Amino acid sequence: MSSGGLEVRPLTADRWDDLVTLFGTGGAFGNCWCTWWRQTGAEFGRGIRQRGAGNRALLGRLTSEGRQPGLIAYREGEPVGWISVAPRPDYGRVVRSPSIGPGRRSSEAADSGVWSVVCFWMPRAQRGKGIAMALLRAAVEHARSGGARVLEAYPIDTGEERHPQSSVFTGTLAMFRRMGFTEVERRAEGRPIVRLSLD
Repeated sequence: MSSGGLEVRPLTADRWDDLVTLFGTGGAFGNCWCTWWRQTGAEFGRGIRQRGAGNRALLGRLTSEGRQPGLIAYREGEPVGWISVAPRPDYGRVVRSPSIGPGRRSSEAADSGVWSVVCFWMPRAQRGKGIAMALLRAAVEHARSGGARVLEAYPIDTGEERHPQSSVFTGTLAMFRRMGFTEVERRAEGRPIVRLSLD
């Protein structure tokens, strides 16, 4: 997938070293290795206490199993950004969440036709260069080609305010609206649930 001078590719085993380079010694943010949404609090905490080793191992195992847990953006062959996109049942913390999970739609909890975008990450030097939008466009196509009927996300409604990257890692409501997503529910202040039909 190409967009705005960027190439976006699924994370596969042969691209694992690119993700390690992109995430750096901090494992993206605070040794998360983009696994917070995939684990219980106890599991994630154990990974953090191991200086992120458990979290890295989890993402590495998913990748080696062929699960494609997200997409990497490249510019001139160098990895510059990441988005986590997968079937919603892969994200146990989303499914269990009272504020963004299926809730009243609990019959959908195991529905692999609903996919989720849960995280964006770019190194500081790469922010503000259109990478997040390119990743989101690619995620829509990736989910569609993977059989998703719906792509769901849980952005932050920032209004007119600017927020640090660490607080908007799920994306902003404005960017999802630009891509045609519609707010379907809001159970927590500033945290809408948005959806895009892929049928």
